[in-house]
Amino acid sequence: MDKQISQELVTFIKQSPTAFHAVANMQNILIEHGYEELLEGQTWQIKKGGHYFVTRNNSSIIAFNLGENLDNYSFNVAASHSDSPTFKVKENAEIEIKGKYTQLNTEGYGGMLCATWFDRPLSIAGRVLVQEGDNYVTKLVNIDRDLVMIPNVAIHMNRTVNDGYAYNKQVDMLPLFGGSETKPGDLKKLIADELGVDVETIYGTDLYLYNRMEPSIWGANEEFISCPQLDDLQCAYTSLQGFLKGANKQSINVFACFDNEEVGSGTKQGAGSTFLYDAMRRINNALGKGEEEYYRALASSFMLSADNAHAVHPNHPAKTDVNNCVYMNEGIVVKSHAGQKYTSDAVSIAVFKGLCKKAGVPVQFFSNRSDTAGGSTLGNIAMAQVSMNSVDIGLPQLAMHSSYETAGVKDTAYMIKVMEEFFNSHIEEMSGHILKVTK
Repeated sequence: MDKQISQELVTFIKQSPTAFHAVANMQNILIEHGYEELLEGQTWQIKKGGHYFVTRNNSSIIAFNLGENLDNYSFNVAASHSDSPTFKVKENAEIEIKGKYTQLNTEGYGGMLCATWFDRPLSIAGRVLVQEGDNYVTKLVNIDRDLVMIPNVAIHMNRTVNDGYAYNKQVDMLPLFGGSETKPGDLKKLIADELGVDVETIYGTDLYLYNRMEPSIWGANEEFISCPQLDDLQCAYTSLQGFLKGANKQSINVFACFDNEEVGSGTKQGAGSTFLYDAMRRINNALGKGEEEYYRALASSFMLSADNAHAVHPNHPAKTDVNNCVYMNEGIVVKSHAGQKYTSDAVSIAVFKGLCKKAGVPVQFFSNRSDTAGGSTLGNIAMAQVSMNSVDIGLPQLAMHSSYETAGVKDTAYMIKVMEEFFNSHIEEMSGHILKVTK
C-alpha cells in the first residue's frame, strides 16, 4: 500500500514540472471529484454541502467543501506550496559562444543546491501568453524531452573544486541549448511549435528549467523515494488526498496551495497575499453570514501548515538538534521555533498530537540547533493576513532544495491519514482555555 501511494505521488510530480502544471493537475483532480470552479472576477454562488475551488495566477489554488450544518462553523485549513527552487529563463534567452554553442540566459529562483543541477538531463516548462484577437490566453507548455544540460568543468581545469566552490549563477550555471546550427529565436520557435501557434502571437512567458531524472523507489526494503520537487509537492499532494477523503457537517474544509514560498511568499499569489483572506471572507459572505459570525468562526479555526522538514543526515547527524530530530519513515514532523519562524505552540501541538493518535499515525518533533539559523515556511506568513491557531508540520526528507530529493515511503501514507482525520473533525473554542475537537 505504501509503495502504491508513493507511485501515485511520483506520477503526480512527473506531470507537474512547474507550479502552473501542479495547480492544473490539482484542478483536474478536484473536477474529477465533483468540485466546481469559481472565478475571483465573478460573483460566487455557493451553497451548503457544495464543493468548490478557485485559482490565482494559475499557480495557487484554494479548494473548499462546505458542511451542511454551519450554525456554529469554523474553517479547517491545510496549506502547502506549489513551487520549488529552479532556474528561470530570461526574456532574451539565447547567448552565442564563439559561434559554436548556444546557452540559455537564466537566473536562480529560490535557494537551490547548485551542484545538483549539473550533468543531468533538463528541460523547460512553464506558461506562455498567446494573443488570440483581443484576448491574451494562458497556455501551459512542457518540452517533454531532454533539451538542455548544465555541464561541469572537468577536474583538470578546476583542480580545487572538491575543496569547496562558490558557484556563480551567471557563469557556472547557464544551460547548454544547442551547437553551431542554433541561432537566436530558436527557443521561442520551439515553444511556438510545441503549442501550435505563430511566434509573433507569443506576448509573454514564464519558463523554468526542470530535472528529467526518473523517480526512484529504492533501499534494502524499498523504503525510500527520490525524485525532484518533494519539497513541497509531497505535502501538497498528500494534503489534497486527505482533503478529498474528509468531511464534517459543521466545518468548512479548505485546501490551500500557494506559489512563491521559495522566494518569500510576498506575491499576489503567495501565502503573504490576501488570497486566503479573500477566499474565506467571500465564503462567509456568499453563505449570508455576517461580520460577527466570521470572527467567531476564525476563533475556532485551525491551520495545518504543511512543508517538508530536515531528516537526520546519515553522514552529518550533528547538523540537527541532539534530540529534537526526525527520521524518514517514522511519522509526521511537528516543527517548533522559539522565535516563531514556525507557528506551533502548546495549543496547536496538543490538538495535532490528538489528531495523529486518532489516525494511528506516529509523530516526531523538530527544532533547529540553537546555534544554527533555520529556514522559514508559509504558516507564520499566512497568519499576518488571517489569524487562527496553527501548527507547522511536514514530512522528513534528505537533500532539501536539491534537484533530486529523498523521503520515506511510509510517510506519504501517514500524511494522508492525518489529513483525513483533520478534515473529518470539527474544532470549537469553548472558552479562552478550552478547544473541543469532535467528529
